[in-house]
Amino acid sequence: MRKTIYALTAAALVFAAAPAHADAKAKDGKVGLSVYGKGLRVNEVGAHMEGHGTGVRARLITYTPKGYRSELTGWKDATPVGAAMTKLSTVGWKFKGGRKFAQGTKLCVEFNVVQGGPCAVIHR
Repeated sequence: MRKTIYALTAAALVFAAAPAHADAKAKDGKVGLSVYGKGLRVNEVGAHMEGHGTGVRARLITYTPKGYRSELTGWKDATPVGAAMTKLSTVGWKFKGGRKFAQGTKLCVEFNVVQGGPCAVIHR
């Protein structure tokens, strides 16, 4: 069973958190984020960006409860995916054994070619 994680867009980080019913999903503009885990441990993160392009890359960023920013991962190449008229660039990360975070850490994704950076708040 995966733990519920609050999800929010970058624009709403300071104001409110909307609960996710099973796993966290957040969207900001053309960028989406999915976080899977249990409690303070994250097992897997997936992200997508609307559209295809060359040189599309993404990385994960964290913000501690005190507001410190840190790059969790380096840049990773995204894979173009198409289904009917839908075109996405997707990327994913798996953390073997899970990656533990402090209560209230914000886990965010950034793509190098588009605005938007949705985040999920990690909590018990």
